[in-house]
Amino acid sequence: MTAPVFVVGQLPGGPEFVLDGPEGRHAVSVKRLAPGEEVVLTDGHGRWTRGLVRAAEGKDRLVVEVGPVQEDPAPEPRVTVVQALPKGDRGEVAVETMTETGVDVIVPWQAARCITQWKGDRGLKSLAKWRTTAREAGKQSRRTRFPEVTGAMTTKQIAALLAGADFAGVLHEDREAPSAALATAELPARGSIVLVVGPEGGVSPQELAAFAEAGAPAYRLGPSVLRTSTAGTAAAALLMGRTGRWG
Repeated sequence: MTAPVFVVGQLPGGPEFVLDGPEGRHAVSVKRLAPGEEVVLTDGHGRWTRGLVRAAEGKDRLVVEVGPVQEDPAPEPRVTVVQALPKGDRGEVAVETMTETGVDVIVPWQAARCITQWKGDRGLKSLAKWRTTAREAGKQSRRTRFPEVTGAMTTKQIAALLAGADFAGVLHEDREAPSAALATAELPARGSIVLVVGPEGGVSPQELAAFAEAGAPAYRLGPSVLRTSTAGTAAAALLMGRTGRWG
């Protein structure tokens, strides 16, 4: 089993580090780590160090002997998924599984047909939940570079994002609409890939037109229709395999 990952604000510069606070409590009281076990400390931005537990003190204090700090390069190509706001807690499910799959950037999108609305304090709380979910899923999946969860964007902002990508597409479920298979699309080896996942009610014709004008045509994943909370993860897994990131 790989070593558990813990997030620190600043990576240690010396040979010994004390992990305390919520992360220390999780290590000592939840994971019940003992002397001699390995851990990984990361800042969540690609920098990390491997450590060996020397002592567990109280309920929230872990003394760790650490090695040199290393840095993982940003993966190529960079994969961004624009996720329309789903109902209920399906947004957190989407963020969790996309993080586990390896998505680099997750963009919440207030699509025209979204039932959920991010407004005022509710929007801020929902965004905070998505970011917390990405952090926890990043730790669970042993990532050292966690995905960025941006603020919610409008359709106009999404179109601009698509226009600047090296590859852009919209996952579209309409059997009657002309669309190519994502499995056979020509993908860049480097640069940026941006995919749009629509809401439960689908992407509106006006949004499809705006995205197509920005250089993002419609693509299909397969013969079946996926939920908005799982489509991004399925597409990301396909991209990871085809671009060699899962090589």
